[in-house]
Formats: sequence, C-alpha cells, structure tokens
Amino acid sequence: QVQLVESGGGLVQAGGSLRLSCAASGRTFSSGAMAWFRQAPGKEREFVATISWSGYRTYYQDSVKGRFTISRDNAKNTVYLQMNSLKPEDTAVYYCAARLTTTASANTREYDYWGQGTQVTVSS
Repeated sequence: QVQLVESGGGLVQAGGSLRLSCAASGRTFSSGAMAWFRQAPGKEREFVATISWSGYRTYYQDSVKGRFTISRDNAKNTVYLQMNSLKPEDTAVYYCAARLTTTASANTREYDYWGQGTQVTVSS
C-alpha cells in the first residue's frame, strides 16, 4: 500500500513559478516510477511528466517541455514538479501517481496509486 499527498499548489500570475511536491508513505515507493497528471474543469485527465525509478529518464508532455521539470528524491520519498513560465492553460488540479514497475509511463492505466490532487490556478 502506498499513499501519496500532493502540496505546493496555489494561485500565481502568468509567467510565475510553482513547485509541487508529492510525499509518499509505504514501503514500495522506491521500487517504481512516478508521474504527474492534471485535470482541468470539463476535460479529461492528461499526462504531464513522468520519471523512472532511478530518476535517470524523464518524459514530458510537449506543451510543458522546457518549462516543467520532474525530479525525485527516493531517500525522502518525494517527487517534485518544478513549474516555470506558467500559462493560464496550465490551470488544473495536479495529481501525482505511482506505479510498481521501474519504467516511466504516460499511461494513466499503468499507475496503481494516486494522490488527492492539488489545485494550480494561473491568472492572466
């Protein structure tokens, strides 16, 4: 069993930055890959970024490449999403997710555990 808790969301002006954190509890965290997804009102949940167990491989949605950075600290059981140059279209509830295999994935169906989400609102 793995529990994930996101934090760091809030209101920011366009062009600003936020750093999201996802703290994990449970003994399986260091065994699998992690990812961030987001869901805006009236839209389906979409992939944002993922990172392998080792942290060596990362993948991003095209719209956030060059602006967002995913990282993890297995010793602290935490994954991060540094978001720079935020745009109004980044407004959404952001969820972290964990899977038990080590390879990174952008597929929601391949993740076993999900956090409760944290709201990110970017004003014009």
